Amino acid sequence: MAEKVKVSPQFKRLCTQFGRILGGESEIDAGPVCFVMRLANLRESILGRKTLSPLVRAQMFSFESLDKSGRALCLGETAVHQNQVNRLMSNLRKRGIKVTALHNHWLNESPRLMYMHWEAIENPIVFARKTKESIKFLG
Repeated sequence: MAEKVKVSPQFKRLCTQFGRILGGESEIDAGPVCFVMRLANLRESILGRKTLSPLVRAQMFSFESLDKSGRALCLGETAVHQNQVNRLMSNLRKRGIKVTALHNHWLNESPRLMYMHWEAIENPIVFARKTKESIKFLG
């Protein structure tokens, strides 16, 4: 459950805009941390059973530690089909975003899923736009 946090109007506006750009609901957690989640359009099976679980489909984005110059620690994560990994990694890297992890979460899923994490220190709105451009081909 999100803890009520006293945050500046600027941070609230940034968080709302960050969520709007990324197409998800934004919330502010203790820190303050702006957190956005949305569900990827994936139709997977795990152990032969169809799943629409948010544990499988979640795309998550956040920013925190906003400094006086407007730059923050910005993070992202999404599930991608195995055959989309190289394209997403290239999209993020060409926009100056560091890809920090690529791994699986599940066994016996179909089609094969990988989970990618990325990070940057920059203006959260710039990060949101770069991320949106990078992931738009995922659908």
